[in-house]
Amino acid sequence: MISSLRGQVQHVGLDHAVVEVGGVGFAVQMTPTTLATLRRGEEASLATTLIVREDSLTLFGFADAEARELFSLLQTVSGIGPRIALATLAVLEPDKLRHALAEGNITVLTQVPGIGKKGAERLIIELRDKVGQLPTPTAPAHSQTRDHVVEALLGLGFPAKSAEATVDGVLAANPDQSTSAVLRRALATLGRK
Repeated sequence: MISSLRGQVQHVGLDHAVVEVGGVGFAVQMTPTTLATLRRGEEASLATTLIVREDSLTLFGFADAEARELFSLLQTVSGIGPRIALATLAVLEPDKLRHALAEGNITVLTQVPGIGKKGAERLIIELRDKVGQLPTPTAPAHSQTRDHVVEALLGLGFPAKSAEATVDGVLAANPDQSTSAVLRRALATLGRK
């Protein structure tokens, strides 16, 4: 499997780019958003997935590993192949897709060409719980504070899910708090529940 490419961009098309690596030009299918970041003659670094079919080998490229993981996850749903998975990521940013799946928002999901109401329902049913398991990028300053406070709450006997949700809520309300302030507010919130 080819999981990443780094090389000079030789060509940028409407739905693909050609990236030369070690004298070999790889045609890589991408979303318009990813293609817009590439410039002919400049070096590109892409997270990739190789899809092997009976009659073809197709390489799909992404700006980051998160988009690649969502692409793979989308294909675990019956009726969703690589083309529809790529179209989904072209229409919906990874965060918007996660929220639509988590909230069960059929309207947002049906904006994707090739996904109707039944397809959107199937996506929600099969992926709602799985999108939370994918790594979510967190601001580095918050991640240490978050980890410390969650660990402290777990040590005090609070359930992991409640502790994480409460700390995330406290940090969302005021991201620049100190660790001790976050802990105090989280304890106050959990005490009210």
